[in-house]
Amino acid sequence: MKLLSKITLYTTLSKTVIVLLFIWLLPGIVKDVTSQYTNHNLQEQKKKVLDNIQKRGIDYYFEGDSSYGSYTLLKEEFIALESSNGHAPVDTIFTDSRIVENDTLTYRLLDYTFEYKNKNYLLEIGKTVSTIDQYNRPLQKVALYTLAGLIFFTLILDLLFTRLLLRPLNLIITSKILNRKFPFKETISPVKTSTTDFKYLDQSLTNLASKIKETFEKEREFTSNASHELMTPISILQNKMENVMMDQELSETSREKVVSMLTILNRLKKIVRSLLLISRIENDQYVKTDQIKPYVLLEEVVNELKDRIELRKIRIVQSLSHSIVLTRVNRDLIFQLIYNLINNAIRYNQEEGEIEITDQIIQGKSYIIHIKDAGIGIPAHELETIFDRFKKAGRKADEGYGLGLSIVKSIAQYHDIRIAVQSQYGKGSTFSIHFPYGN
Repeated sequence: MKLLSKITLYTTLSKTVIVLLFIWLLPGIVKDVTSQYTNHNLQEQKKKVLDNIQKRGIDYYFEGDSSYGSYTLLKEEFIALESSNGHAPVDTIFTDSRIVENDTLTYRLLDYTFEYKNKNYLLEIGKTVSTIDQYNRPLQKVALYTLAGLIFFTLILDLLFTRLLLRPLNLIITSKILNRKFPFKETISPVKTSTTDFKYLDQSLTNLASKIKETFEKEREFTSNASHELMTPISILQNKMENVMMDQELSETSREKVVSMLTILNRLKKIVRSLLLISRIENDQYVKTDQIKPYVLLEEVVNELKDRIELRKIRIVQSLSHSIVLTRVNRDLIFQLIYNLINNAIRYNQEEGEIEITDQIIQGKSYIIHIKDAGIGIPAHELETIFDRFKKAGRKADEGYGLGLSIVKSIAQYHDIRIAVQSQYGKGSTFSIHFPYGN
């Protein structure tokens, strides 16, 4: 999962947890808030009554009676005032039931005992609990909607900020890793960012790419130079051996030894030529301006390998589209690529075996040629290394030096071709050549 996706998922889940936790705690919070608010209102109502008594006297409420009681129309609130034997001042808020006109109602009550002109009075102010609770649900809704709006707003801001913050990282990955092809030829400018970590990562990748390119250039130069230097002494040695072979006085035993040495020398010559070919490919010494029809090229390859095919009695089954044309390729290199793969399919096939060559078009993506043999197959643990240089193809100890498939790999990389291999040891292999094709 990408870093941006992980951060987005974490941000969304964390805010969802906050919302759920708030919903769980909200009833208690609202109840506590309304309770505190009710207590405050009762205190304010008490202050108003005491102010009136101080300004207008206790008779303002009693009006000649020994007590005072006032209720709202629906009995939601009341104020009661009467003489008391309690000690002044006492201020208590609690919840209790009261009988009002034969109705038993539950109130939030404030009891306050105070002294006025050497007499103690009890002031009781009440508000029904049902009236208090009726505000709970609207308050919960308002709080919940407000929280949901804030969460959504902050979530959008977080995602936008995260995307903006990680944009340099995405540019680094795209420009320095995904869109770069080896060998690195182009120079990539540093990604602009104010984040120190991203600057360090960008610089580290740039330095690493430079070191890889430098090492590759040295290896390529060494391969090219060594191959050129080796060809001269090999050619001289081959000429001398051929001259020795022409000596009429040479014994049969000596002649056999010279022939054996010539065989080894020819094998060495093929290796050097293969290294030179790989070096030229990697040095971009071939142009890609040709157009080829795969089925025509395949017929030429099969015709060139006709003697080997007939010698081992291999049956070739081919079915390629005649309408496919591949552009921007080097014909000689593609010929060499297909030649090497079919040559391997012949070499490692069973006697009187079969090679099946088919194609497939994935519109807008690629054109694929499948080369399937019924040979000895490749062990699973060797599949990852068969294209490495000087790796024997895991088949016969006296065959192959790993350069045939190495040449295939170099040609494929040069043309942006992907080679896929499927093999079952003892049953055969299928090499699939994925050419870029379509829009």
